[in-house]
Amino acid sequence: MIAYLILIHRYPAQFKRMFKSIYDPDHHYVVHADKNSGAALHADILDFLSDYPNAEMLESKAAVWGGYSLVDAELRGIAKLLKMNRGWEYFINLSGQDFPLKTQGYISDFLANARGSEFIKMLDQRKARPETMPRVLDHVSERENRIVPSGYARPFLRDAKPCIGNQWMMVSRKYCEYVSHDPEVSRYKDFYRNTFIPDEGFFQTVMMNSAAHGPIVNNDMRSIDWVPDGDIKLRPRTFTAADAGRLLASDNLFARKFDADTDSKIIDVLECQLQMPQTLPAAAVNAALSMPAKTPAAAIRAV
Repeated sequence: MIAYLILIHRYPAQFKRMFKSIYDPDHHYVVHADKNSGAALHADILDFLSDYPNAEMLESKAAVWGGYSLVDAELRGIAKLLKMNRGWEYFINLSGQDFPLKTQGYISDFLANARGSEFIKMLDQRKARPETMPRVLDHVSERENRIVPSGYARPFLRDAKPCIGNQWMMVSRKYCEYVSHDPEVSRYKDFYRNTFIPDEGFFQTVMMNSAAHGPIVNNDMRSIDWVPDGDIKLRPRTFTAADAGRLLASDNLFARKFDADTDSKIIDVLECQLQMPQTLPAAAVNAALSMPAKTPAAAIRAV
């Protein structure tokens, strides 16, 4: 059983197509609509979800790129999912512009065969990405939908190793319960609240500095084509119908990102593919567990 958190800020029609493609009555779903996107979006999604008894909306709050509000949305979503049901085993987060490459049956079988493993991209930040250390050392505040620097830096948390990755993950209930409720995590929440782009490192850092997790697989099982976007970050290229062959042949479970206004045909193709039976190959899980993430270190940046 899977628990999904979906973060959206636009394109409600596209979100609905994606939601239907991942819906299973045995799973559980929480959706957060960015408050900055307006009350109409929240109301539209709330009405849509009324037909799905195992789906709920999260209280809508502003989500600011680069701010702790994105981590807060994840933590609130995880906490809500933990309360909704005691039986789910895996948490998966998605955006409204993601789309599955495999059926829910395939994904459930994959996770059942990898039971307990944590699928999350992770690097030692000091060693692999030292140029990003100011993001966690420079004290910033999130105010009125913007990030405000304070002008001073702090040492990192004592006896802790900073890690970096990206915000996408498939992690165990054990880890979700720990990051949500264990008092040991409070110091990480307090520290990362005043960092820049904390959603790239908070969950990785908490995981690597605790024993409350299973084997870590440095792979989030997402197909993402990273392209430059200014000096700070990379962004995911929007997939089109020209990418259909690559995506259909991928071993990954999800892909991002898609824009139906730019090219809806690729979504049509993936929806059609999901209507066909899919069987988990015997070697698929072992391959995922044994192979390092294909994304280069330089591409593990903010989305």
